[in-house]
Amino acid sequence: MEDLTLVIMAAGMGSRFGGLKQIEPVGPNGEFIVDYSIYDAKRAGFNKVVFIIKEENYDLFRQTIGKRVEDKIKVEYAFQKMEDVPSGVAIPEGREKPWGTSHAVLCTKDFVKGNFAIINADDFYGKEAYEVVGDFFREKPENEYLIVGYKVDNTLSDVGSTKRGVCEVSEGYLEDLVESEIEKNEGIITARPLSGEAAFTIEADTPVSMNMFGFTDDIYGHLTTDFERFFEDNKEDLTKCEVLIPDHVGDMVKKNIKKVRVLPTVATWHGITYKDDKDKLMNEIEKLIQKGDYPRNLA
Repeated sequence: MEDLTLVIMAAGMGSRFGGLKQIEPVGPNGEFIVDYSIYDAKRAGFNKVVFIIKEENYDLFRQTIGKRVEDKIKVEYAFQKMEDVPSGVAIPEGREKPWGTSHAVLCTKDFVKGNFAIINADDFYGKEAYEVVGDFFREKPENEYLIVGYKVDNTLSDVGSTKRGVCEVSEGYLEDLVESEIEKNEGIITARPLSGEAAFTIEADTPVSMNMFGFTDDIYGHLTTDFERFFEDNKEDLTKCEVLIPDHVGDMVKKNIKKVRVLPTVATWHGITYKDDKDKLMNEIEKLIQKGDYPRNLA
């Protein structure tokens, strides 16, 4: 049986939340968000998980998360290291973070064969989103990638702005992807592109990316080329710049390298971007348990 792998990006520093969000209990029996993610992924047909983490967090992460799921699904760990750069690149003094989400995914190239999906460790995507991805791969589409498209109004935090990829879609396929800081104020949703371009307003049902993508393993060749180009383009100042998977996907679409299907989901995103988001997430999980979507104890 060919693996269907879930790649979970868990190397983030949790700067806005103030700690390792990945080990914050949110379920009635101390479950973490990733416990629910893996539960949903398994019932959608995934049979392997690769966690992307910082090497220095390995012992803590495996003791608190890995061992909880290693008896339920095949688990491997990939380390995102700042020093993993093309030969000849000098890492500037003062650089604190790794090189972004494209770099994170590239770090899994020795662990993934065939089809895979990526998610953030601190986002609760909902079971419907995993069903969409599982169905997509069972179709065995040729030369296509996938974005799960959420209605933007189903993804916003009550506390502050959030980063989302605003999708421009034509006949079900991605035309453009604009990474933006998004905030709702007095019923108006404003997107401010991270590129610095002019802000624009969007409707509540506008599809946005939550970094839930479906790929085939041929993406690693593209990511390697893009990573090398990134260092060449930014060689004058490598202090804070990052190479992001949404930008990479958008670029591939513009260059007609890949078609990217945007599949809508009715799922509502939940997460803990900010500390004040946690209570809301816990309440929503309780509602889903009462609805029958999850057992009270995932163990």
